[in-house]
Amino acid sequence: MYKIATLNKISPRGLSTFTNDYQIIDDPDQADGIILRSADIHEMSFSKDLLAIARAGAGVNNIPLDRCAEQGIAVFNTPGANANAVKELVIAGMLMASRNIPDAIRWTDTLKEDVKKTVEKGKSQFAGNEISGKTLGVIGLGAIGVLVANTARKLGMKVMGYDPFITIHAAHELSHNIPVYQELGQMLPECDFVTIHVPVNDSTKGMIDTRRFSEMKDGAVFMNYARDTLVNEDSLLAALESGKLRYYMTDFPNSTLIGHEKVIATPHLGASTSEAEDNCAQMAAKSLIEYIEKGNIVNSVNYPNCSMGDLDPEANCRICIINRNIPSMLGKITGIMADLHINIRNLTNKSKGEYACTMMDIDGDDGVTHDEFMEMMDFDGIINVRVIK
Repeated sequence: MYKIATLNKISPRGLSTFTNDYQIIDDPDQADGIILRSADIHEMSFSKDLLAIARAGAGVNNIPLDRCAEQGIAVFNTPGANANAVKELVIAGMLMASRNIPDAIRWTDTLKEDVKKTVEKGKSQFAGNEISGKTLGVIGLGAIGVLVANTARKLGMKVMGYDPFITIHAAHELSHNIPVYQELGQMLPECDFVTIHVPVNDSTKGMIDTRRFSEMKDGAVFMNYARDTLVNEDSLLAALESGKLRYYMTDFPNSTLIGHEKVIATPHLGASTSEAEDNCAQMAAKSLIEYIEKGNIVNSVNYPNCSMGDLDPEANCRICIINRNIPSMLGKITGIMADLHINIRNLTNKSKGEYACTMMDIDGDDGVTHDEFMEMMDFDGIINVRVIK
């Protein structure tokens, strides 16, 4: 029986994805796999038997990816599972800013007497604008960005996109009426609203800075429902104070931003819907099952995606190898199989950065012991070897 440790409260619907071959436990030291949401495990030590960690969400900054890769632990996330939830919050953010809804609600809550008359006299101070006919710029056209762009288009907005690394799938899903810019500076001056949907990495941290704010239209609304570190906060505050930005909409409040009259902040609600939590947990569970039972790597963030589908019923077993992405490794691996007189029925090899994955369905190995096989595979560059029957 396989054991899965949960480090956060995980959707019951997601956990129900695991079959009777799995036991849900609390102790990660006894687990074959871990499923989590926001728990920070940078300081956690991992059992040598741990095969994989799945994050029920997109961001993985709470997981030590490099250390996991070095120890042969696959890390998965769930891209797109919460995309609709975030999309809806972005649309709500545009409407809140356009119609001055937060200020209007706060003012209405102060009314005590003669409410109807006071409302009629005071409502004009909150008169806003419609989003139909306005221009939205979408930075990052992944699963969320494409949904936001297409929905805004259906609401009557003019939409522009920026993504120099747009995938074929995203380009196919994006409305053909939406132009995609290769230079961010060409798009920003045209936009009444700008929303960002890119991952955080060394090239994107602080990417919205003084230069980018200066390129935006005067009075634009900037929305950040992706990650707080994408924005240079000093530059942001300067843009708000100067009036360059009308509002900053964010899902990441902090002590500096809370209370600022031009900041409308929500408490990290992007994926906080029951539907998104179910979707994320189910996708995370499926990734663990595919890897533990079949060796397939799908939606990994530290290893290449590599899959051979179901086990070949006519094969003796499946060999799954994680190794460093260095020259001649595949030749060494297949050479060992030849030396052991093992026939490879099917093979796939994928690489990503420093790491590679090799999967093989093999014919009978009756004359080779497991220990003998593992000993021959124990050479420099090999990180992990699994035999799945």
